[in-house]
Formats: sequence, C-alpha cells, structure tokens
Amino acid sequence: MNAEANSLTHNTRRDFLKLGVLAGGGLVLGIGLSGCSKPAAIGAGGQPVAWLRIAGDNTITVLVDKSEMGQGVYTALTQLLAEELGVALEAIRVEAAPVGAVYTNNLLGAQITGGSTSVRDGWEKLRKAGAQARSMLVQAAAAQWGVGADTLKVDSGAVVNGRKRLTFGELAEAAAKLPVPTEVTLKSAKEFTLVGKPAKRLDTASKLDGTAIYGIDVKLPGMLHGAFAQCPTLGGTLAGFDAAQAKTMPGVKDVVGTDNGVVVIADHYWQAYKALGAVKIKWDAGANASLDNDAIRARLRKAATRNGRSVRNDGNAAAALKGAAKVVRATYELPMLAHATLEPQCCTADVRADSADVYAPTQTQTIAQATAAAVVGLKPEQVKIHTTLLGGGFGRRLEVDFIGAAMVASKAVGKPVKVIWSREQDMTHDTYRPPAFDTVAGGLDASGKLVAWKLDLTGPSITARMFPPVVETAIDPFAIEAASNYPYDVPHIAVNYNREEIGIDVGYWRSVSHALNCFVAESFMDELASAAGKDPYAFRAAMLDKQPRFKRVLDEAASRAGWGKAPAGHYQGIALMEGYGTYMAQVAEVSMKDGTLTIHRITCAVDCGQMVNPNIVDQQIEGSILFGLTAALWGDITLVRGEVQQRNFDSYRMLRLPEVPRIDVHLLESSEAPGGVGEPGTAVVGPALANAIFAATGKRLRSLPIAKQGIVTV
Repeated sequence: MNAEANSLTHNTRRDFLKLGVLAGGGLVLGIGLSGCSKPAAIGAGGQPVAWLRIAGDNTITVLVDKSEMGQGVYTALTQLLAEELGVALEAIRVEAAPVGAVYTNNLLGAQITGGSTSVRDGWEKLRKAGAQARSMLVQAAAAQWGVGADTLKVDSGAVVNGRKRLTFGELAEAAAKLPVPTEVTLKSAKEFTLVGKPAKRLDTASKLDGTAIYGIDVKLPGMLHGAFAQCPTLGGTLAGFDAAQAKTMPGVKDVVGTDNGVVVIADHYWQAYKALGAVKIKWDAGANASLDNDAIRARLRKAATRNGRSVRNDGNAAAALKGAAKVVRATYELPMLAHATLEPQCCTADVRADSADVYAPTQTQTIAQATAAAVVGLKPEQVKIHTTLLGGGFGRRLEVDFIGAAMVASKAVGKPVKVIWSREQDMTHDTYRPPAFDTVAGGLDASGKLVAWKLDLTGPSITARMFPPVVETAIDPFAIEAASNYPYDVPHIAVNYNREEIGIDVGYWRSVSHALNCFVAESFMDELASAAGKDPYAFRAAMLDKQPRFKRVLDEAASRAGWGKAPAGHYQGIALMEGYGTYMAQVAEVSMKDGTLTIHRITCAVDCGQMVNPNIVDQQIEGSILFGLTAALWGDITLVRGEVQQRNFDSYRMLRLPEVPRIDVHLLESSEAPGGVGEPGTAVVGPALANAIFAATGKRLRSLPIAKQGIVTV
C-alpha cells in the first residue's frame, strides 16, 4: 500500500467521469461517483483524476479520499468498492486521493475526514463506482465474445463465459472506450460477500514492517529539518528575535520567523531543536497574558445567567417545572481537553517559485491546500497535497496550523523542509476541546414520572472560528449534539444555548459536543432516577417506548452486563446516546477498595446500522471507550497567565495498559443506513462511569476529571 497520492493531475469539477491511458502505457478506468453522464477531458500527460485504475498487469488501485488515522477507512471504503467490482479485497492497492472537488465529503461540504462520516459518505459512492466499472468490463467482454452481457459472470477479477475467462487487465483497454453507465443496480444486503463480513485490514502489514509512511516519516532528496517555537501565551505573537548564536551552531542553515513563531532549519532535527533554545525570542503575550481557568469559569458562569437561544422547545417546560411535585436542579462543569495525538504535529513542504508539494498528516485536504498556498503566495491549484498516514487525529488535524511554518521554512531556503513540533509545543498549542458550564432542571410528578426537562448549555463555538458562515444566522450545530435530540418521552422539554467565547481557540475534539452534553444529560438522568426512587435502567426504559433503537441498545447493554446482578462489592452505572447515526448504551462496572477506584468492565451495545467490517467497528468502539475513559479520569487543561501547564504525558495522564478494563462490545444486526462508530463510545463511557461511581460511593460527580473530585484512581 502506498499511503500518499500519486502524481495525478488536479480537477476542479465536482462531478466527472474520466477514461484514459496512464503514462507508461497502462490503462486506466476512472469512475466518477456522482453519476455525471459525460466524460471529461484527459489531463496533461494522459493522467486523469480517477477513483479506480485497472492496469494491463491486473493491478487494481483505488484512490481513497478519506485520511487514514487508524480508523480503518483504507480497508472499509475499499471493501465497499471490491464488493461491487467482484474482486478480493486483497487484490486492490490503496492510494490517498489528491485534492479535488470530486472528493468532497457530501456530509461536511469539503474534502474532510471527521465527524464519523467516512463510511456514511462512501456507502453509496464506492459501491456505485465498483458497479459501474464491473458493468463496463462485462460489456467489453460480451462484445469480444459476441454474446449477451447478461450471460456472463464476474469471478475473482475476471469475466467468465463458461470455461472462457478474460481478466480485468485484459479488458481494461476495451472497457475504457465504452460509455459509463449512469444507472447501475447495486447488490442487496443478502447478496453481499464482503460487506458486513470481518476482513483483515489492508494497512496492517505495512505498519508492522515499518514501511507505512506517516507525516513524521517523510524523506525527500535534499530535505532539511525544522524545529518550531511559538509564544508560550495562547494567542501571543512574535515580537522579534536574535538568531546570531543559533546560526553558529552545527548544521544550522537558517532561522526564520512566522506570524506566530520561529523556525530553526538544520541538517537534522536534533540540531534544529538544540539551536532553537539558543534563539533569543521576544514575545508579545497579547490579550491572554493574565488568563486563567478561574477567569474562564467566571465568564461562563455569568453568560449562563442570560436567556439563551432556543434549541428545542416542546410544550411548556417552565410552567411544568413550576407545577411539578419535585424539582431537581444541578450545574455541571467540564474542562478543556487536549487531543494528545501520538504523532506530534508535523509537515514537510517543498516550495518552488510556481508550485509546491506538501506532505502532511491532514484531515482536511481542501483547507490544507488553500492555507498552504496563501502562506507563500501561490494559487491553490499550484499546491499539491500528499496525505500521509496520520498518527492519530481526533479532530486535531482538522486544523492547519502545523502547515504554515513548513511552507515559510521551505520558501526561505529553497529546499524541502520537514518541520516537527516538539511534544511540548504540541501539547501547549493545541486547539482544545471547549469548556462547558451547563445548568439542568427536571420535574417529577407525584408518581415519580419525569414531566419536564430544561437544559441550558453555555460555552464557546468551534464552528464560529472554523466556518463562520454556519453560525451567522444559526446556532452552532456542533455545540448542541446529544442535547437537541434528547430521546426520552417527556411532554415538556426546553434546550437553550448560550454562546460565550473565552479568548482562546477551541477545536473539534473526538465526539465534539456529544461528550459534553451526553455527560450532563445522562448523569442528570441518574439524579432524576434517584430522586424518583427508581432503578436507573428501568427509569430510562419506561420513557423509550417510542424510540425502539434506543430501547434496543439499552436493553441489550443491561442484559449483557447482568444489570442488577453485579458481584458483591461491584457497582454499575448506565448511559445511552445517539450520535453520528449510531445508537449506543454502555454499562460501567466498578469497585472501591481502600478509597481507590477500580474499573472492572465496560459493556457496550451498539446499533450502527449496516456494517462494512465488523472487526473495524469493534476496534473503533473499543478505542473510543479507552479515549473517553482517559478523558473522564484525568483529562484537564489548565492555564496560568495564559500558558498551558500540561506539557507532556507526565502531566497529561493517559490510561496505561494494566489499567484497561475488560471491554465487551455487542454489535446488533440492523438494516438501517450505516452510522459512524469512531466517536460515540467516547461520549457515552463518561456518564456511565460517573453513574457507577455514584452507585458505589453516593458521591455525585458534576464535573470532570474524576481524579480531581476526591476519587483516587490507580
């Protein structure tokens, strides 16, 4: 597998079909996925942008438009195409697609990997591409044999007519001359032989033998290396620097300034890193010179007293609360969090007078290209983005701040430069998950039935910075997830949102606001169950008769976990959520011994619709649960005078292998449309764990992390 895009030409049309000949004589069959009925012109040198290439030697290559960051999209999306094309998954090579409007994620509006959308966006696209290619190959074979296409079959990369076989490679040239069918019949679920079945990942071997290329692995002829420093204060800028001493140090080629930092360029990274410490830098701390967590908290508290914008208004929650037999109220606060990807931010740029190549572990090729071009004064079409494998993304690499310094450095020295952020620079200059300050109230009638629910959300908007037009006239949709779609049958529901900026950039963190809002909603649901004198599982189940998918996962999780039958000294908590088209419930099982918390087991029931590869689904859910556990237990970003105090993994704690609990994931069969699976688990595990801790200790956790709430963790 080749993790970077090959030298395909760019195309700016959204919908296209291409047929042509590759350089070197190989034939290409390119399939546009949007159903355009006319082929577009071949690019320069006979190299078209294509989704699928079939060479004369039977090599089949698929260009995947989503970034591979461990979630398995290179395998899952290829599996969709292989199903309809009629070849074994292992017979297909994968390359990262170049930048092009045709590769737009239709669910997000740009070439972006995020929001657990990869399979959802590709479900029909990739299947249609495979079916179109198969149809054309069969037609080519039918013409050669002089038989009807309906008499032929496809088997293992060949078209079969009795004992006669023509491989796809033998048919590629003739197929490339045929019109692309606009209408094809896709297989039904009962006809699938690959989709829905476990399959080995295509990227495993290269990751095991070290041939996989991540951003940090890129090597180019004549390449130099850069180390980068930014203002310690978030939002601060560069005021000036003296690099005289640094330039005398071994291997140093140049020291250049950017809009917010300094790059030392040297023969090797260690040389650049050591020399960076010798640069005398003057910073302008800016408006955040005195910013700390108390100031942020006070700002959010004050904003929460305003009347927020209505997100949902069923019935009359205010009146119902006044008339309720019992009213429960609570305030929840959640901290900022870092993404903490294993691979720190990095980028390699090769800038020339009229063009540039950028090798980057990016989640957003569209924005990366535009940003890279703007930094050095090129047009976007003059910049080619090579998407490497990503050593973790979690939303961090939706940002493009790590690209600019590499572009500036390469332009300054006229050579390729790979700039790597140190772990400390990465940790202290993240775009953090937003903090939240939420108030919630619930009203119970005399029988303990929930009759009113009111939730007021307060926090900054990520989308207001990233995509301002989205929030100019509407509420940030990524701030109200898992709040606007509250599942329980309650006659009076009110949800409001107060947007309050805090002076620093916040970013999309795995599961985005689902993790914030699900923690509040599902933790408070337990508070209401306790106030009503009801079992938390039964209390929820009684309000889900109109929500069969919610009810199904709730019942399954409770049953699989042995709800109410935990061993002596063990306690359980439950939570559920819908997010990204996936319905999920989790049960956490814990114990307390000598004041120390032990997490024994997480049981998870999932309805994610139709699955492409159950193995990958299981892996993603397990990984997301571990990610969410780490955050719930220890995740916290603190500021002193505008500077982040957590600089590395010694102060930003990660879950360690001996601390990992047993995780049981139960995947429910479903005929519904595919849902996303990489993020929901992160959101649900936090409240399930907090509710289990309440069952064990009687202590209600209304803020995180758990380690700061008087709960001792191993």
